[in-house]
Amino acid sequence: MPSNPIQWFPGHMAKTRRMMKEILPQIDLVVELLDARIPLSSQNPELGGLVGSKPTLTLFGKSSLADPAASSRLKKKYGEEGKACLLIDSVTGEGIRDIPGKIREAVAEKILRRAEKGMEGRPVRVMIAGIPNVGKSSLINRLAGGKRAKVEDRPGVTRDRQWIKTTAGIELLDTPGVLWPKFEDPTVGENLALTGAIRDQILDTVELAVILCRRLREKYPVLLAERYKLGQEALSSLSDGELFEEIGRKRGFLISGGEVSEERTAVMLLDEFRGGKIGRITLEEP
Repeated sequence: MPSNPIQWFPGHMAKTRRMMKEILPQIDLVVELLDARIPLSSQNPELGGLVGSKPTLTLFGKSSLADPAASSRLKKKYGEEGKACLLIDSVTGEGIRDIPGKIREAVAEKILRRAEKGMEGRPVRVMIAGIPNVGKSSLINRLAGGKRAKVEDRPGVTRDRQWIKTTAGIELLDTPGVLWPKFEDPTVGENLALTGAIRDQILDTVELAVILCRRLREKYPVLLAERYKLGQEALSSLSDGELFEEIGRKRGFLISGGEVSEERTAVMLLDEFRGGKIGRITLEEP
């Protein structure tokens, strides 16, 4: 698998960077939405340079899919560093009601200055930033109380600038999901691909599913064994590729000659991981 997936999005990234710079003077606060399962890999290292001194709020999304113990440690670490953050989930609704208060808390001084100038009631303008398919549009729809932003379960759907009004006196700007120019660590590319931030059509899904088998065997062997009815011998003695094939065999994904259908097995494994069917899994921690 290529270690630098951004080669597929160079124009998209440059266009979004320009748009963000143009709109920043109108923004009161920047929300960076991260994936709680990959809080490091989903963090754009360029965002800090783009937003400068603007107040920021970090939201760890898809928390219902992440390991709750790992998420608790993550939130504690951010708190110790004095960074504003919340664990949220746009599907279950976890943490959503806490977001407007956190936003107002982060821009309290600006709201006070506006009130002193007789500008009460002016909406707080918030930019939502994040990688492809991290759930920005779903979050905005939750906060706006309806389907205002276009949502699809694939990266790269959000295209045009959209201001979305909420009943909490906050206006939200949805931005296209972008990756960044270079991944120093190939594991970052793996994590983004495993969670669906990079289009499956341009990746070798079988290779990716074998990587998933390796990562789950290392971090969550019990969940992997329980989901696919694997014995201890399979977990300890099979290679990653053999383990992948054993899972396909257990599921009955066979083709002529008794061979395992690699494509069906790969699609099933990635879908079940992304849908939380294997269990609540976090692939990395700070």
